[in-house]
Amino acid sequence: MPKVYVTKKDSIAYVILNRPEELNSLDYGSLKELNEIVLTLSTDLTIKAVVFSGTGMKAFCAGADLKERKTLSEQETRRNVCLIRDVFNRIEDLPQPTIAMINGYALGGGLELALVCDFRFAVSEAQLVGLTEINWAIIPGAGGTQRLPKLIGISKAKQLIYSGKKLNAIEAKNIGLIDETFDDQESLEAYTLEFLEPILLKSSIALQQAKYAINKGHATDLRTGIAIESKAYELTIGTGDRKEALLAFQEKRDPVFRGS
Repeated sequence: MPKVYVTKKDSIAYVILNRPEELNSLDYGSLKELNEIVLTLSTDLTIKAVVFSGTGMKAFCAGADLKERKTLSEQETRRNVCLIRDVFNRIEDLPQPTIAMINGYALGGGLELALVCDFRFAVSEAQLVGLTEINWAIIPGAGGTQRLPKLIGISKAKQLIYSGKKLNAIEAKNIGLIDETFDDQESLEAYTLEFLEPILLKSSIALQQAKYAINKGHATDLRTGIAIESKAYELTIGTGDRKEALLAFQEKRDPVFRGS
């Protein structure tokens, strides 16, 4: 039984954390499986969007597997932390748009996983999110101290990280941590598909370059960001998709993009 698996429907890949009895927490084995999946998806031209979720109704991901952590040496702990950091960086760098479909608890590394996705949608009822690492005498180690302040502001991020406070999904949405909340998992899944529908019709090359320009430009100053945008734009000029868009406009029809 895989600890992480991927299913594909149309041009969407669903990456599922599959340890429901452990609240889909991340041990070394699941991190290795997740890493392999992400590496494969990063070069899969048939996939136009990636959705991350967890098995069961309780948890999206409860973070690091603390039962495993208790048995690890300091060197093994550093190994795990380096791997989760690397895997999450790769997820953030996926060329496709990404969604964290939060169907339960997203705590510690689980919230850090959601933070590396482009969008975060959650079931509202009784679901808790938070960077709770300080409760275990550590700090977020997979990018949380850097990504959360950029998303919700430095003061709110400090408050959550210093206290280890858990928020329900509605509270998280109110501070900009969650994009949308839903009453049940069925509504969450339906909205995710509805949200992706117009995106999937776009040129995959243009989507990839837009994501690259936004992510890389956001991390630097304005002039450098504009230079990044210029390079990304340049890569779209000679594509067959751009020519198809202009031809479709001339012929008054919807374009059909082929990612070329």
